[in-house]
Amino acid sequence: MLGYRIKLARKRAGLSLRELAAQLDGQVSANAISKYETGKMMPSSSVLLALAKALGLSLDYFTSPMQASLAGVEFRKRASTPAKDRARVEAEVLSHIERYLAIEQILDLDSTEWNDPLGARRAIAALEACEDLAAEVRKAWDLGADPIPNLTVLLEQHGMKVLLLDLPEKVDGLTCAVQRPGHPPIPCIVVNRHRPVERRRFTLAHELGHRLIASGGAIAAEAAANRFAGAFLMPAESVRAEVGQHRHVFGYAEIVQLKRLYRVSAAAFLVRCEQLGIISRSALTYAFQTVARTWRKAEPHPLEEAGQVFEEPKRFARLCYRALVEDLISLPKAAELLQAPVPHIEEAVKGPGSLHADHH
Repeated sequence: MLGYRIKLARKRAGLSLRELAAQLDGQVSANAISKYETGKMMPSSSVLLALAKALGLSLDYFTSPMQASLAGVEFRKRASTPAKDRARVEAEVLSHIERYLAIEQILDLDSTEWNDPLGARRAIAALEACEDLAAEVRKAWDLGADPIPNLTVLLEQHGMKVLLLDLPEKVDGLTCAVQRPGHPPIPCIVVNRHRPVERRRFTLAHELGHRLIASGGAIAAEAAANRFAGAFLMPAESVRAEVGQHRHVFGYAEIVQLKRLYRVSAAAFLVRCEQLGIISRSALTYAFQTVARTWRKAEPHPLEEAGQVFEEPKRFARLCYRALVEDLISLPKAAELLQAPVPHIEEAVKGPGSLHADHH
């Protein structure tokens, strides 16, 4: 387990064996580190301390008893992702997940059980079946046909682990299952922090589709997940009630209002209208050649202003602060779990201005 953790930490830092050895100033060789990772050798306490320092981790990280692993990792990407980037992302995800599971263990909480709305993955024979699938999920979760105000909170409430991380530019997100000995798998969805909230929400719905739709069916997995995402975020009944059964054109202001209503990108809303037959394929093409020609790269009237982040996962941080104020963990431990400076944690607990007041 120690060797696995050393390898995981190295990948998370994006370092090769030689690069890590160089950061240790020749204390050990790349070959020795490789043997640590494969369990053929055990590092001395001084080497372990040096590794922790070089990798920016605490010694506790290497001695943690947590035995989580990721399975079924599926990236949502716009182009091929280098193996090195994939390994780094997976290591970062597992690091966050282990901290999440650790705080649940400290609070003596069972990890939230995944409320699977279907019971088993469904095979999709036609894209139109994704409409029924989305309606079934909404019914199981008692959502009605209204827009979903906060998809991140919804998924956390139903037992998914949702992470907002710094992912490579070409990766929108990924889905996987967290496995632990003696426990059922926990579905996890990761989205790229650098995407606007409109796209993050679609990615979350898309990855939810991957968790529900069986692979290897007649319909390509990405196409099925995209159709499910559109139907889940913009139910046909609701969209038709808002815009009518058939339209030849939309005004700019109307599209902006509707994208804000459903909290999706303007481009995604137009595509959804074409899927439902509200506008024709030629009308959609014309829109992307004229008023919407830049919308795939630059979102009109984005929901988030500069510096704002909407729909952040909240549960993990809330559990950490709960454990801190109940004296179940120390301030440095809270800072380690939250990956935040101690003064930031203190201010979050005591309130704005408290640190300045403490010096008077």
